[in-house]
Amino acid sequence: MLAITANGTTMTATLEDNSSAGAFAEMLREGPVMVSAHDYGNFEKVGPLPQSLPTNDEQITTQPGDVILYQGNQITIYYDQNTWSFTRLAHIDGATREGLLSMLGDGDVEITFALA
Repeated sequence: MLAITANGTTMTATLEDNSSAGAFAEMLREGPVMVSAHDYGNFEKVGPLPQSLPTNDEQITTQPGDVILYQGNQITIYYDQNTWSFTRLAHIDGATREGLLSMLGDGDVEITFALA
C-alpha cells in the first residue's frame, strides 16, 4: 500500500503486481519521495522521479486515480482518462475525479509518496 499526500490530504493506493511497482516500493523503503508535479493535458499531474524505474508498458486507458510510470522516470496521477502505452504502478483507492482535483489543486503541487 502507498500513502499519497498533497495539500494536506492523504489517500491510500494499492500497488500493481509488476516489476515496476516492486522497484517503486523498493525506492520508497529508503524513505518518502517528494515529487514536484504540474498539470499536463488537463487530465494528469506529472513530475520527475529521483531515479529511473523499469517499465512494463502496455496500451491502456487510464482512470481517475491511476498512478502511472511514464518513460521510466516520471510519475503521474491521473484525474481523467487518457489512452497511451504506460506502466501502471498503483491505483488510488476510491478515487474520483472531483476528489483528486480537490486534493491536487490547480497548478503545481508537491506530492509525497510513501509506503503505508
